[in-house]
Amino acid sequence: MPSIIGLLQNPFILRAILAVVLISVLAATAGSFTIFRGLSFLVAGIAHAAFAGAALALVLYQYGCLSGLDPLFVALLFGVMMAVVIGLTERPESISKIEVSIGVAFAFSMSLAILFISLMKEYSIEAWALILGDILLLTINDIIILTIITIIDTFIFVLFMRIFVFLSFDPEGLRAIGVNVDVYHILMLVLIASATVVLLKGVGVILVYAVLVVPSAIANKIANDVLGVMKLSFVIALLSGVSGVFISTVLDIVPSALIGLILVFIYFIVSALKR
Repeated sequence: MPSIIGLLQNPFILRAILAVVLISVLAATAGSFTIFRGLSFLVAGIAHAAFAGAALALVLYQYGCLSGLDPLFVALLFGVMMAVVIGLTERPESISKIEVSIGVAFAFSMSLAILFISLMKEYSIEAWALILGDILLLTINDIIILTIITIIDTFIFVLFMRIFVFLSFDPEGLRAIGVNVDVYHILMLVLIASATVVLLKGVGVILVYAVLVVPSAIANKIANDVLGVMKLSFVIALLSGVSGVFISTVLDIVPSALIGLILVFIYFIVSALKR
């Protein structure tokens, strides 16, 4: 069994731990407001829209276009576009209608993704990597992109914290006092979308929901206020992420799968105790 010091000297482990810290920040901000707004399904929808964008980028690359362009940027474009369309389609007060729009966009995105994959000339390991993800294989460029998005998202969430909290719990009241609710609603969706997309290389399309949303869902069952939920979300995401990374080095299992299992296990334990 490798020692802790030996593992920390491994650049792959160091990048994974740094990614876990950044992911925990996004879980505490974007993940918490996803729970507050009751739009947890949005993360799954955005993830599949982003995958469709990445698949398109890979297809264009195989046909001699977009050479040298990281598929993550096209994925980010698709994810943000989906968030904007959903924000423009439904009013922020109608959560149930927003969920329907997300479901329709989800179906459209998956159809596009399958279409683009079918157009590929050859098997693409990058497409498969986006589906599964592996936090141990993140490159320096991946960490830089993750850091930039985390800083931007966190700054905007902190800057408009009061408005976002008001929007999450009482959008009608916020509109009544003269605030342009629709603009802040779209802004929040875009922030959640960017946080979702940037996690795909690390945890994959399938498990991004678990990593981004479940820590806040657990914290929301325990904490009694907004800041308490955000702080606890960070701690839960950080501890589960670090544990998953280190356990994976011993068991030779993909870290994202272990992180997801740990989070879901904690969620059900907390839910059982709260009952």
